Amino acid sequence: MNQSKTRELLQNEFHIDAKVLDVVAEAEKQIAGQFAALDDIMAYNQYKVLAAFQKNRIRDMHFGWTTGYGYDDAGRDAIEQVFADVFHTEAALVRTTFVNGTHALATTLLGILRPGDELIYATGDPYDTLQTVIGITNYEKGNGSLKDYGITFKQIDLLPDGSIDIEGVKAAITDKTRMVTAQRATGYSWRKAISIDEIAALMEAVQAVNPSIVKMVDNSYGEFLDTKEPTDVGADVMASSLIKNPGGGLALSGAYIAGRQDLIDQIQYRMTCPGIGGECGLTYGQTRTMLQGLFIAPKVTNGAVKGAILCGKVFELLGFEVSPKAEDLRSDIVQAVKCGDAKKLISFCKGIQAAAPVDSHVTPEPWDMPGYDAQVIMAAGAFVSGSSIELSADGPIKPPYAVYFQGGLTWQHAKFGILKSLQVLVQKGIVTEEQIRKACRTTLKNTNPVEKAQNKIY
Repeated sequence: MNQSKTRELLQNEFHIDAKVLDVVAEAEKQIAGQFAALDDIMAYNQYKVLAAFQKNRIRDMHFGWTTGYGYDDAGRDAIEQVFADVFHTEAALVRTTFVNGTHALATTLLGILRPGDELIYATGDPYDTLQTVIGITNYEKGNGSLKDYGITFKQIDLLPDGSIDIEGVKAAITDKTRMVTAQRATGYSWRKAISIDEIAALMEAVQAVNPSIVKMVDNSYGEFLDTKEPTDVGADVMASSLIKNPGGGLALSGAYIAGRQDLIDQIQYRMTCPGIGGECGLTYGQTRTMLQGLFIAPKVTNGAVKGAILCGKVFELLGFEVSPKAEDLRSDIVQAVKCGDAKKLISFCKGIQAAAPVDSHVTPEPWDMPGYDAQVIMAAGAFVSGSSIELSADGPIKPPYAVYFQGGLTWQHAKFGILKSLQVLVQKGIVTEEQIRKACRTTLKNTNPVEKAQNKIY
């Protein structure tokens, strides 16, 4: 009864076609068996986070404000120790003053690397905005990029199967190599996310060549996808944004860096200045939402990854090329769908925007975004502006016109985003009746009328 009531609500209140509901129901039926393993990972991480809170005796006093320089901010010190304990590191920086993940990653690179050092990127193209930090694209002399400081860069492309070319990385290491970096998430590239096992193999290989090389991981979109994090398998330092997985949708801004104490010391002197480091810096009353967001982050991430899997299966059934496949091992919350042209990409994003709790009435359009070499369209009606743990979709307006779907504070909202995006594609004639018939054919030919009714699981 409740399922049929939900289906009626989706049809009557949100004008979702029955055929759209049928396609998504068929996809959900096919992936349901994967959810038990995801729930077990979520439970493990929930208890791991809880243990860090209890170990550090988090209490109401940690939610208060400080002013001025921020000396002796008990909340700031507590949240940084909680992050260090969750990620099993010696130290962490968790700051609202990091404007995004790229800022935290740039601070890490610029804090550790020195003129004459060499940086090796082991996972192909760095993320678009980080390319400017390195000095690969949009380089302007004097802009403060790594290139400006005489830090050289090597990129090792992934193997044809999308795995790390570990032998290639080892061969590229020289006496000047100071850091080897891996990017866990796909970014705007057509590849699978890098798994924890692959990161472990890379860390072990680099350690064997030269133990003094710093092993760094961009952990964006990857937290709580596994029972281990990069710092559990040999990474010396890692960083990511708080308005992705670890903020649980509640952190209003900021990013974290976690790793070895000596590296965090170097990074914090870059973050502020030598002699001050992490001793100063206000948290602007955000410690409550940052800690509460971290506490629920395993559950929120669980819903987001289920949504990503469902998105992949729905569009795979409809004949789109997707990465990763629904059955593939996940190491981030991002689902890429190859749209093939700008119209399809833009229409997909309009459907996601229409599914939002905030700004559902507005229409996203491509625009010239700083740090990117093509126009980008972003759909996100979020409580926290730019939050990509909330339901969102985006992509660069260039071949192969892939859209990147991620987030959803709840599993149900992630699913609703898929329904709305598909509804827009159907209304515009981009997804045809024939595609829908093919997608549902397995169910339709293998069930009797009673079973068909039971399969409508909304």
